[in-house]
Amino acid sequence: MFPKIMNDENFYNKDVTREEWQPNLSQDDHHRSGIRFARRVRLPRIFGLAAMFFPIAGALVAQAPPGGWWLLLVGWVFVWPHLAWQLAYRASDPRVSEMNNLKADAIVAGVWIGLTGVNVLPTAALIILIGMNMMGAGGIRLFSAGAIMTTIAALVTLQLTGVSPTFTLTPLELWLALPVIVLYPLFFAWVSYQTAIRLAEHKRRLELMSTRDGMTGVFNRRHWEILLRNEYDTCRRAHREAAILIIDIDHFKSINDTWGHDVGDEAIIAVTRQLQLTLRAGDMIGRFGGDEFAVIMSGTPAESAIAAMSRVHERLAVLTLPCAPQVRLRISVGVAPLTAEFCHYREWLKAADVALYKAKNAGRNRTEVAA
Repeated sequence: MFPKIMNDENFYNKDVTREEWQPNLSQDDHHRSGIRFARRVRLPRIFGLAAMFFPIAGALVAQAPPGGWWLLLVGWVFVWPHLAWQLAYRASDPRVSEMNNLKADAIVAGVWIGLTGVNVLPTAALIILIGMNMMGAGGIRLFSAGAIMTTIAALVTLQLTGVSPTFTLTPLELWLALPVIVLYPLFFAWVSYQTAIRLAEHKRRLELMSTRDGMTGVFNRRHWEILLRNEYDTCRRAHREAAILIIDIDHFKSINDTWGHDVGDEAIIAVTRQLQLTLRAGDMIGRFGGDEFAVIMSGTPAESAIAAMSRVHERLAVLTLPCAPQVRLRISVGVAPLTAEFCHYREWLKAADVALYKAKNAGRNRTEVAA
């Protein structure tokens, strides 16, 4: 993928080296990760702060603060969540910016706790909301820092405003704060569940990318060799038959040179498709790179493997490529049944490779078995 990007005329810059380009890629990944982090925090902040308007307002009524505090409350619960998102989204490091936003949440929450006279339920609701956001975003370390900031902000506000802690509770304050205390943890759990689903899907895609060849969808060489090693160990323990095949497209370089790489790619995909249609679902097909494939056929003697390849030869004999009908695809195949002589799975693989070259030297378009 790297060479393709570096050769793009819109991207190419003769002063940019591979070493310089790689850190930029990492920086882009870090920035996108920060954006995703800020996006996860955005919805709980919008919902949580909006829900806190009525509990805080109900407690403020008893303190009768100046009008400026009411404007600050409206700005914090309805404007700040959107401003915080914009600050993080436009920042060079969105994760750091969002961490600062969360700390600002903790400080302002402390201000409201102090201004309401540490009113029991609004205070509890604020601690739950801010605490869950901090713990969910940065674990115990961020939560501890936020708790300290909230406490200091509350004490300083009490000192500066002269509000006396009341620790009182009225029925109105109870009914205003109770929905937040009950519903916000449920909402936060739902957001966390949605995040977990996305992460699980992302993990599944990464696992698929790490085991599959991008062009053909069959196993890549690294994962195929892991499967071969496991199959070798299992068959040796269970005394079970197995065979491996190495398959090479005949004169593939000539196809590429004559018709271009697009036709070469079509040829690779066409051979893969014929292997998938002919072989059993349990046969493990891998791409070794270029025009070479390998197959593990568990519980299969050499004769059955040869018969399966005969059917593939027959299919390819009548196959035409849409982009180049003149091209005739042929393959050479080397088959190696598992025997007691192999002391390592790589010896088994080497035997199939030798059989492949035997097929090539015998005129190609044929299947040969390891001696």
